[in-house]
Amino acid sequence: MIINGNFVWAIGLFLLAGFSDGIDGYLAKRFNWRTRLGALLDPVADKLLVASLFITLAYSQYIPIWLAAVVIFRDVIIIVGATAYNFLVGPVQGKPTQISRLNTALQLLFLLFVLSRAGFGWPDQIFIIILGASVLITVVISGVDYVWSWSRRVRHGD
Repeated sequence: MIINGNFVWAIGLFLLAGFSDGIDGYLAKRFNWRTRLGALLDPVADKLLVASLFITLAYSQYIPIWLAAVVIFRDVIIIVGATAYNFLVGPVQGKPTQISRLNTALQLLFLLFVLSRAGFGWPDQIFIIILGASVLITVVISGVDYVWSWSRRVRHGD
């Protein structure tokens, strides 16, 4: 949709994916429909959605390639780290940190704003730049936080 310039559809599908993810999370909590597999697959699916958007927007030259690379590199580090931890130490507790939650929220808002700007010329570029800088800062901080906290758990046997 993005490559073909169908931004109404792209934004609609993006919002639908977010809404369905929210409903899924609500139902899992409300009715205790939680499984270990679901707890692991849900964040992976979220990361795939975000990564595919960053890749497509970078490919289409709506965002810098280096920003997409930094975001995806962090996610790869988290996935590789979680997988290694799971096999070498023990089960991964999939609870995101506050900075990671802030990063995710900023990434989603950034993607929505970039799609909206590409399709409709709104919001102004300055908002995209500020959000992009915020994404970069929180990606780096949350990535370092994950590596540091998991390393600490390994050293202390948590």
